[in-house]
Amino acid sequence: MIALIAGFVVSQAATLATTVYLHRTLSHRAITMRPWLTFVFRVLTWITTGIRPREWVAVHRKHHAFTDVDGDPHSPKLLGWPAVQFGNIGLYRKVAGDPQQVRRYARDLPPDRWDKVLFDRSWLGLTVGITLLVVTFGPWIGLLAAAVHTGLYLGLNAAVNAITHTFGRRPFDNTATNLQWLAFLTLGEGLHNNHHAAPTSAKFSLHRGNIDLAWPFISMSQRLRFLTVRHHEVKLKQPVGV
Repeated sequence: MIALIAGFVVSQAATLATTVYLHRTLSHRAITMRPWLTFVFRVLTWITTGIRPREWVAVHRKHHAFTDVDGDPHSPKLLGWPAVQFGNIGLYRKVAGDPQQVRRYARDLPPDRWDKVLFDRSWLGLTVGITLLVVTFGPWIGLLAAAVHTGLYLGLNAAVNAITHTFGRRPFDNTATNLQWLAFLTLGEGLHNNHHAAPTSAKFSLHRGNIDLAWPFISMSQRLRFLTVRHHEVKLKQPVGV
């Protein structure tokens, strides 16, 4: 039980870094963080996921450039949702592992000295993260917690790409969908139709009944002047659908 709880908590920490830092801040520039908070999220991303931010950003921006048409890195409309759900890692690597595409879609995020020394060494970040779990909980619980976290994080991220382009509500006229139950587990990412309608909005809950669990963190951080939200009004990319 301890391993399950610890794995879930670590997974949610990684999801917070993904949605607030990788997605809303870097990919869409909906948020600007103070340098110290940016560094905190860089470390958190590094030790919980091993992701290189510029690669994640490149994959996501390409998805927005070619949503559910040829060129989309992970479209369930083209591949079928099971192929995306269970093959998301491989689909991600096709773009993330291509330096030319990373440069094209994340040219504003060139490697800096911290990337060269630490953050580009994914294996080291993951080793640090797993070691912290083992030191905190002991070897067996720590390793099991790491396995739980890995399964949850990868599965939930794949679900955002696969399920929220297949099942759910479409209040706006785009091919993504809203699934509130998935939004609870992904700190707002399941409100994917809303996000595609207003990609520069830092807040994903755009209708009554929508709950974006990352928004309280963003709102409080803004009040504390830890970050700045780009738009306080919703900037719709597409018109409201039926």
